[in-house]
Amino acid sequence: MRIHYLIAVAGLSAVLAVPAAAQTIKKVGDDIHHTLKKAGNGIKEGAKDVGDATHRTLKKAGNDTKGELGRTTGIHRVGGSVGEAAEDVSNTSKHIGRRAKHSLKRHSSRAHRHLKREGRKAKAELKPY
Repeated sequence: MRIHYLIAVAGLSAVLAVPAAAQTIKKVGDDIHHTLKKAGNGIKEGAKDVGDATHRTLKKAGNDTKGELGRTTGIHRVGGSVGEAAEDVSNTSKHIGRRAKHSLKRHSSRAHRHLKREGRKAKAELKPY
């Protein structure tokens, strides 16, 4: 989210450094929008790749552990207090993952609102009356 803010500041600084006659406000806004969109999509893609790889690794490790435990004990379905404990661990990890995802989305929404507000202010300042 700080990356978006820094890119917006850099873009607006570049815009203000260029004479107003050289570019139209719409073109400058479009350039900033495309830069921010490209950066945001890159960040989202990287985060998704990391999340996918982590999920696959953890899923494989969990399945291998269950298989090895089943081969060792001869019990392939865990029940009773052991099964409940395993279910609690599974639910806890899912809960943590959901909270992390929601936190990320909440912060990105906040950054988007902030950038949108700043962009509108900059546009209003540059717009001739």
